[in-house]
Amino acid sequence: MAIEYREWREGDDLALLEIWGGPETVQAGQFRGTLAPSGNAPWRRCIVAEDVVDGVAIPVAAAVVHEASLHPERLWAYIEVARDHRRAGIGSTLLTMLRHEAAKSPSGVSKLRCKVEPGTPGAAFAEAAGMAPIQRSRLIVVDPAPLKLPVFGDGSESAASDQVEDLATGSVELSDVVGRYYTAVHTWDSPGELSVAMVQRLFLDDLSGAHGAIVLRAPKASAFGHGIAASRKGRLEGFAISYAQGTPGAGADADGAGSAGPAAPTEVFLGHEPKLGEDEARAAVRDLLALIAYQHPVMLELDDAMTALRAVVEPLLETGKAHVQGSETLVVADPA
Repeated sequence: MAIEYREWREGDDLALLEIWGGPETVQAGQFRGTLAPSGNAPWRRCIVAEDVVDGVAIPVAAAVVHEASLHPERLWAYIEVARDHRRAGIGSTLLTMLRHEAAKSPSGVSKLRCKVEPGTPGAAFAEAAGMAPIQRSRLIVVDPAPLKLPVFGDGSESAASDQVEDLATGSVELSDVVGRYYTAVHTWDSPGELSVAMVQRLFLDDLSGAHGAIVLRAPKASAFGHGIAASRKGRLEGFAISYAQGTPGAGADADGAGSAGPAAPTEVFLGHEPKLGEDEARAAVRDLLALIAYQHPVMLELDDAMTALRAVVEPLLETGKAHVQGSETLVVADPA
């Protein structure tokens, strides 16, 4: 082999696709989309490795490192090498080149992170490169009627309507809680400053795929504010945001499990007011899950850092009322 390295050029995606074939993992399928020409807005560096045979250069591998507005304290990195060119040092050379580029990033951030599937060559490569897991994520499908329906107040319809509400996804109150919850469950990889506008764009507007939101409130007497105007109703304790099928909402299923069909689970981002105590947070998540999954299956993205949601969902996994969709994802990163 005579391997040469150069910057990414237009058309490399098609040439590499012919060599690589289909993605080996969900993560590979997601990160192939980040392979693109180098640029500075946003900052990205992409390198291609070519095998030169009889004077003909054939792209066989590519690598990319880029900044992200969300989770800015590390750089995303991805490397893929054609199966018949592995174990020849190409991946290691590309990683060295990425680290060299990362050292010159305009933000001054140089630590790398990536996503891998446990037990795969990608995971073994990341481990050999000194990266270690910082989080595990699973897509969980919860079967219908997994939990007993909650009873609110005196059990009347008015008591239930006081605490369970369909809320517009454009609500500032909802955006506030969603942003603070996301930050609270990502202390392992800080998302940075999340404005209401950014929360809307990432989780709640039409482009995010957000279809609707149900919130759970505490009784009216517990109303208080969080730097925004307090609701006349009870404080917002939990939220469930649903996403239209086939759109890239939170926890989008890259395996296609969210495809249309009578039994297709609804993708849902389920969370709680982060100031709640452990028992309160668990109760809020449990009650909402019981409601939204009462008649139809739902799919949740579950990170190990989501302790309240884990406490509710893991017993369902043990009893067969929920199952893991596809494979686990590990976020691996350079040592802090």
